Amino acid sequence: MNRSLSVNGREISLDRPLVMGILNVTPDSFSDGGFYLGERAAIEHGLRLLEDGADILDIGGESTRPGSGRVDAETEISRVVPVIERIMRSRPDAIISIDTYKSAVARAALDAGAAIMNDVAAGTRDPEMIELAAESDCGVILMHMQGTPETMNQDPVYGDALAEVCAFLDERVNAFVDAGVAKERIVTDPGIGFGKLPEHDIALLRGIPTIEEIGCPVLIGASKKSFLGSITARPISERSAASVAVAMLAVMHGAAIVRVHDVRETIDALKVLAAIRNGKKT
Repeated sequence: MNRSLSVNGREISLDRPLVMGILNVTPDSFSDGGFYLGERAAIEHGLRLLEDGADILDIGGESTRPGSGRVDAETEISRVVPVIERIMRSRPDAIISIDTYKSAVARAALDAGAAIMNDVAAGTRDPEMIELAAESDCGVILMHMQGTPETMNQDPVYGDALAEVCAFLDERVNAFVDAGVAKERIVTDPGIGFGKLPEHDIALLRGIPTIEEIGCPVLIGASKKSFLGSITARPISERSAASVAVAMLAVMHGAAIVRVHDVRETIDALKVLAAIRNGKKT
């Protein structure tokens, strides 16, 4: 597997796990919907996540929580582009990811300074995402989702969740590579909580080494997801400890990137994990 990620000609080392901070500029995301819908609040929170040490800032303008409704591309663009532009003016070194499955939104975000496309549909809902990735030099995250956000958790069924998710991701990586996207630019995401029951999520987390065999870095986004609630019986607002725990487990199993709400706490835990692994303070 590649030990670096190529993003706009910039090689990002994966010798240590990267932390992706979540910034939802939406009224209805499951954890922080409405908190950062205003432009000023979103910019301040994004800069705070970067100050806390986030390697990547993932900005989304449409919720993909179970049962969420869709918004048009124009609305999504109006939410995310001003935030991206302002953050890039303050932090031109920042690496911003746009969380969208719409090519129009992705193009506008890349033009505004984003460097990574994070496609929850892996190019299946908007084939022009593949064309956009091929004509640009951005990083690309391809995620598995069974169904759509409106339907994905109604009754997800798998014969073998790990095998089926891996087959999907392998096919999508090949589709992007065949279109001219260098494999060194691609990250895979098994889509924890996206059309999965808790037992499916657990199987995928245990199977990260198998997902790695596709040949791309693996991203895990399990922060505050419902399966953690099913394990801990805690509401969303009280799942930070469980989220840090699952991020550490994901890294120990081989995840290259963890997508989290609690950036500072995750980084502290990663420092402890690194010190124990290395046998010394790092």
